[in-house]
Order: sequence, then structure tokens, then C-alpha cells
Amino acid sequence: MSAELVRGQNHPLPETRLEIRISAGTPVVAGATLGDEHGRLAGPEQVVHPAAPALPGLEVSRQAAADHRLAVDLDALAQDVHRVTVLLALPQGTGGPARFGAVAAPFVAVTGLDGTEVASYTVTGLDSESAVVALELYRRQGAWKVRAVGQGYADGLAAMLADQGLPQAARLAADIQEAVAAGIARSVAAPPARTADTTRVRVADTTGAPETTGAPGAAPADATTAPAPAPQQPDPVPPQPAGGGPISYAHPGRQTSAPPSPPPTAPPAAPGQPAQPVAGDATGWSMDERLYNQVWGMFEDLARTTAAYRSAVDFAESRMDQELDRALSDFRGRNQGGNDAARQEARARRDELAARAREVLDRDLAQLTAESEVVEPALPPAFACWDNPVWHAYRVPMEVPMALRLGDLHLPERPELRIPMLVRLPLERGLWIDSGRGRSEAAAFMDEAQLRALAMDTAVAIAARLLAVHPMGEFSVHVIDPAGSAVRSLAPLTGADVLATPPSAGAAGVSSVLARLTERVDLVQMAVRAKAADALPPHLDTAEQLLIVNDFPHGFDDRAVTQLRYLADEGPSVGVHLLMVADREDASAYGPVLDPLWRSLLRITPVPDDHLADPWVGHAWTYEPPLAPPGSQVLGQVLDQVARARRTGSR
Repeated sequence: MSAELVRGQNHPLPETRLEIRISAGTPVVAGATLGDEHGRLAGPEQVVHPAAPALPGLEVSRQAAADHRLAVDLDALAQDVHRVTVLLALPQGTGGPARFGAVAAPFVAVTGLDGTEVASYTVTGLDSESAVVALELYRRQGAWKVRAVGQGYADGLAAMLADQGLPQAARLAADIQEAVAAGIARSVAAPPARTADTTRVRVADTTGAPETTGAPGAAPADATTAPAPAPQQPDPVPPQPAGGGPISYAHPGRQTSAPPSPPPTAPPAAPGQPAQPVAGDATGWSMDERLYNQVWGMFEDLARTTAAYRSAVDFAESRMDQELDRALSDFRGRNQGGNDAARQEARARRDELAARAREVLDRDLAQLTAESEVVEPALPPAFACWDNPVWHAYRVPMEVPMALRLGDLHLPERPELRIPMLVRLPLERGLWIDSGRGRSEAAAFMDEAQLRALAMDTAVAIAARLLAVHPMGEFSVHVIDPAGSAVRSLAPLTGADVLATPPSAGAAGVSSVLARLTERVDLVQMAVRAKAADALPPHLDTAEQLLIVNDFPHGFDDRAVTQLRYLADEGPSVGVHLLMVADREDASAYGPVLDPLWRSLLRITPVPDDHLADPWVGHAWTYEPPLAPPGSQVLGQVLDQVARARRTGSR
């Protein structure tokens, strides 16, 4: 039976291989320290954190997330480790909450590898603190216990680490926040929080199976992995059958806050059969908003069901290792030949558990695939891929959509199941299309010129989308191409005459464009602060602005680099957005000066690459760029429509 701890209370740990599950409702940094019997640290190597996520017996996440699972093997810890302190901290300098008093109380649970909850603790009573010691696992007379701590620190990680005797606390805290900022830079921003009535639920089957609570797509708790701690989860999940019923897309709970125009509903399903998916079956005040919420629901479902599967497989492997260890330590069985049979039985049980987990995953993937096949054709142009027939009936819109498709995301468990990567408009951060090889396998087999050209093609495809989804006259595109190397890629934009000005080349062109856009940012910021929008100069273009920069830093002097950083930081809030095409290695001479620039931009790639992370469990998702199909004329046709509307003043 699980113990619900209060501050200061302890509880014995029945086993030494554990998981610590954290649910915070907002991205937090999770880490741990390995202290002596007094809780003191010998040095920074005793701290497990996103920049150094693993030590013998302990592993934490590499990035900030709303949910964490820390793997702990107390038997594998060094003999001089007597205390494992679990710490949480809010990321600094990321625009998120700065104190725990502004967010939901974090929930921490200690579970066995089979998911059985041993003890839990809700960290309440926090206010100005930005870091907190949640739990500690400590060894007393050879036995391990867990204690609820809940000690907060208003001065953050540095104060917490210093309190444990670490002399280099401030430096290590800065390194941790640096690693977290880098992780956030590669994470897809989550949409606004959904209310409880938007939760995607399962429908019960007719087998009369007992109910349990867990994340969507979770495997049966007795088979592979544990249910999530439902009462404290940020996204509560209604009861579901332990045998795993199909995902329901009817969303019955949404009736309590349905918009005036009710969403479509699925036809009744036969008893025991999954409900048929319906496009737009989500909460929203318009069809576009319902589709947006539905796509994000699919994204989250795929992330969580895959996390459940991977956790189940990890548990099966750990259980097999334990059984093999016991078999090898049995000297009598070794002499009588029983060890071979024990090994075979352990592997057979591992295979059975993994197969059951895969069966649950395949069922959920089939449901999500069915939903994708219904949703994809119904998407509006802003959400649709270039081969969607909706583009053949394209007309210049009358209003700005709520989001834009920047490409597709998929996981290795089902690569053909693609989730549209939708980002809110107006863009909250700039984009960086990486023209370097990085670690991408696809890029490794391409020559440098081909990769750079493909990166610029991707930039043009994104710019064309942005032009197409904005009303006439409400979006302008500028291009800096210092060496004129992107003439071929820019042909769709220049040929349709949809650029605000011709592409700027040379140092003088770079300086002119940056000065003009920097002045615009300054003027709009001053007008906003003074609440005097009518005082803007009449010649100022008030449309949203996109600046495409090719081959950075070629053609840029120090002043131009400073202006570019200024636009990246201050531009999005006043309608100036950056789209950089660059290889970071080309700018290596600037050293760490440009690190804030790279982190401020969302990195995407011109070839498939698994560098983006989801905001729930931190999977590495493979990103596919939003390129038009080979030989397709759709991009040029859409830009011609945009240009025609500008010339004639009509849609």
C-alpha cells in the first residue's frame, strides 16, 4: 500500500531498484545529489543533472519537462553514498514562471520497477522559491528509507547546492541552467494548457475488466509498467479498462464547455469496438481551433503511449537482469545444470512482457493512424502539407490563422505515422534552418553545396506558407543573400514578385536591411510603451516582417551581428521574425558570443533529423521539413495567387 507522505515523514523502501516519478504541471529541471551520511557533497561530480545525466545507480532527464522519471539502483551506488537528494528547479531565463508559488504543487512518487507506488509526496507551501529539495533517499543501519523534505530556496539552485557543502555551487548551477536552456531550444513549445474536458479518453470494452487509471496508451500495470499518479497529474485521465480499451475520439466530457457550434461526433460504435475517429472532434470556437487541438492531442497521445511502451520494455529487461543475477548466484543450480533453464525462463518472461507491451502499443498506434487518415484531408491550408488537395482551391485568407505547419514529426516505433508540427502565429521565436551536417545520417551522404541549397529551399517553402496564410498586405518578406548564392532557391519568391524588396547582397545590402528593420523594432516598441500607436510614421510598414538570412555570417561585420541578435531577441514581440539559414560551424570564430542567438531560435533541418523534443516526456522526434513533392507546381501556383491578390487588391 502506498504511503502519502507529509513534510518530514519517512517510509521504508522495500526494494533497491526504483523509479522516481515527478509531475509538475510546468517544465522543471530534475536532478539529484549523492551525499555522505551528513548529506554533504564531495564535489560537482556527485550531482546528477541535465548536463551530466547519469552516474552509477542514478539517471535523470537531459532537459526540463513537466513529467520526469528518474531511474535509481541503490545497490549500484558507491559505498560512501548514504543520501540521494532529489531536487527540482525552475528553468531560468526562458520566459517561464520564476517561482514555485506561481505553478501547481509538484508531485513526486517513488515506485518499484513494476510501477507499484511505494510512497508519494505533494510539495506544498512554496512561494518565492525557485528550487526545492523534494525527497531524499537515505541509508540507515544498512536499510534504505525515503523522507519527504520540501525545503525550498528563493535563491535557486546555487543556494541549494551551497547548502549541501558544494564550494563550486554557483558555477555548477550556471552550467545546469545552460544545459537546460539548450534543451529548451530544441523542444517544441507546448500549446496553451487544455482543460479537463479536452482530455482524450478510452471507452470501456464489454469484458467487464476492472478499471485503473493511467496515461493514454499505457500498458496493463500488472504486465509491464505502472499507471501514472492520476490525482496529481497535470493532464488527468479518466478511468480506463485495465485490459486497454481503444482510444475514443468522441470526447464525451467536452459537452460541458462546447462552443456554440457543436463539434462533429463520431457515429455509434458496435459494442466492444473502437469509436470511429472524426476530424475536428475537439473543443474549439472554430473548426480550425478544433483541428489544432485535435492534432496536439494526437501528438501528446503518441508521446505518452510510446513512453509507456518504452518503460514497459525497460522493466522487462530489468526484471530479466534480476532473475539472471539470482540464477547465477545459485551455486546449487550451477552444479545441477539448473542455471540454463533459469536463464531460458527469464528470457521467455522478458519476451512475453515485451510482446504484451508491443500489442498495446500497436493497438494505440492503429487508432492514431486511423485518426490521422481522417484528420489530414480535413486540415485547412495553414495546417496542411503541400500535397493536400486543399491547396488546389487556395484563396488568399481574410484573417490570420492560429497556427502554421512547419513540418512533420514521427517516432521510430511507427515512422509512417506523421504528426503535423503546428506552431502558433504570430511566431514567438525565430527559426534556424541548419545547413550543416550535424549528426544527421541523411546529411552525411550529401555534399555541402547540395545541403545548403536544400536548406534554402526549406526556407523558401516556409516563407511561401507564411505569405499564403496571411491576409493581403499583412506579411512582408525580406531576404539577405550576401554572396548571391541562393538565386535558384529564391526563384519562386522573386519570380512571383512577392518580396518586399529584391534580395540584398554584399555588406552594404546587409547593413541597409538590418538598419531598416532595427529602426522598425525601435519605433514600434516606443509606440507600444507610450500607448501611441497612431504616432508611428506614415511610411512605416506595419505588416508582420520576416527576414531570411542566407549563409550567415558571410557579409556580416560585428555591428551587423549585434543588430541580428537584437532582432532575434526583440523582434518577435513587435512583428519582426528571423529565419536564418546557417551552419553553426561557419560562425565558430565568434565563440560563445553567438550562443544566445542559437538558443533563441528553433532549430529545424532540411533533411530528416531526430533533434526535436516533445514538451511532455522528452522523446527525440524525427523532424521532416515542409517541402513540396518533387515536380509539384503547387508552391508556385500559390505564390502566383498571392501576387495576383496584391496587384488587383482582391482575393
